Amino acid sequence: MIKSIIQWSVGNRFFVLLATFFILGVGLYSLKNTPVDALPDLSDVQVIIKTTYPGQAPQVVEDQVTYPLTTAMLSVPGAVTVRGYSFFGDSYVYIIFDEQTDLYWARSRVLEYLSQVAPSLPSSARPQLGPDATGVGWVYIYALVDKTGKNDISQLRSIQDWFLKFELQTVPGVSEVSALGGMVKQYQVSVDPDKLRAFGMPLSHIKNAIKRGNQEIGASVVEMAEAEYMVRATGYLKNEEDLGNIPLGVNKNGTPLLLKDVADIGIGPQMRRGIAELNGEGETVGGIVVMRFGENAQKVIDGAKAKLEELKKGLPEGVEIVTVYDRSALIKRAVDNLWYKLLEEFAVVALVCVIFLFHVRSSLVAIISLPIGILTAFIIMHMQGLNANIMSLGGIAIAIGAMIDGAIVMIENMHKHMEKTPLTDENRWQVVAQAASEVGPALFFSLLIITISFVPVFTLEAQEGRMFAPLAFTKTYAMAASAALAITVVPVLMGYFIRGKVLPEHKNPINRALTAVYMPTLKKF
Repeated sequence: MIKSIIQWSVGNRFFVLLATFFILGVGLYSLKNTPVDALPDLSDVQVIIKTTYPGQAPQVVEDQVTYPLTTAMLSVPGAVTVRGYSFFGDSYVYIIFDEQTDLYWARSRVLEYLSQVAPSLPSSARPQLGPDATGVGWVYIYALVDKTGKNDISQLRSIQDWFLKFELQTVPGVSEVSALGGMVKQYQVSVDPDKLRAFGMPLSHIKNAIKRGNQEIGASVVEMAEAEYMVRATGYLKNEEDLGNIPLGVNKNGTPLLLKDVADIGIGPQMRRGIAELNGEGETVGGIVVMRFGENAQKVIDGAKAKLEELKKGLPEGVEIVTVYDRSALIKRAVDNLWYKLLEEFAVVALVCVIFLFHVRSSLVAIISLPIGILTAFIIMHMQGLNANIMSLGGIAIAIGAMIDGAIVMIENMHKHMEKTPLTDENRWQVVAQAASEVGPALFFSLLIITISFVPVFTLEAQEGRMFAPLAFTKTYAMAASAALAITVVPVLMGYFIRGKVLPEHKNPINRALTAVYMPTLKKF
């Protein structure tokens, strides 16, 4: 069968070369569009439910929120582990799924079960799903700094929450922009308990009055002069004065009782559980750009930085954006180092081919077939969704040395045939087919054996599997591509490149010098 493939390839050279150019084009496209990251994503397939239960102690949060959610999520299909954590005012439930589960399918099932249990939670508890990201989704962190002192941390937090966040969320691949540090402004109503007691008014009445006083209501339409006018009552609170004028009722004398009569109203910071500081220089406000699952980390970071450069023009005077963490530097160093090593190996292989074959045109056959095999591996990587990282590129680096073996053995056998039968235009392709057919089957199956040598790696599970599987995949793809190229493209390239006279192996000065060195050692044994 292998001999038939070789004979067909030599006889249909045009179609083989056409397919090769097609592979090159698709391979370059895949190389350009393959996601890039520093390391494989080792995180589990998980969905997070965060529930805010303001002002409640951890034990209350545990009993009324965390426990009901945890027990309900145990029956989610595909869930392997369910973990619940209760904090002051917050509950977190982590649902970890089987490795093969699609993240978005998992999110939809969790949302389905959450809709069933949500009505049983306290009315002030608000559950919501976490972002569609993984544990390595933090790709970029920045801080807002005002060295002039014109803007305090509450104003910086407002810039982050109401300006930068919304703009950065439009960047493709960004799942969430989380704020860190600063003070969140809020209207604060400090009720005087003595005045409430004097008027015989419960605290719940104050709460309900504020809710009723901050809303807008529609009242159908009124037809006048053959035109309809929509009726609406605008009651949104715009400032402290509006808040203070909310009516609570009337006193014994029939005088309206307003909120400002029983409470002090002002603007203050929301209670916080932590701070953010930068380089020991004091408090700051930061933003965390979280990448969506499966996105290209390098593109997301580049998009976020480009967007921030545009937004700098709209910042108040004195406010600067300082980069705190940028994973693109790590990605660039990791990938550049691997590419450098790949090019280094490529150059060494080319040099060895030239030296030992002592025929530049023959060495071109081996040199040209190498990048074709690498690009073929990138095509499969792109189709599978593997990203280019230090492990996946490492698999290609491991395979380079063995990928070139098939071409070198075929070229050497071609040289042996040329020593016996000088090449002419009439017998060129016949000699090529005969030389390739002699060693082709053995080469193909030997390369195939090397291809499946990493099969045990695929049995690894959990984090070990996610770490080493990309290396095993790319090494397998590259070796499989080299085995296929050895019986299709390499014979065709030999026919086009190997011309003229070739130096016999025993006349190569490099081989003769090496033989003179190791032959005395062999004779001793």
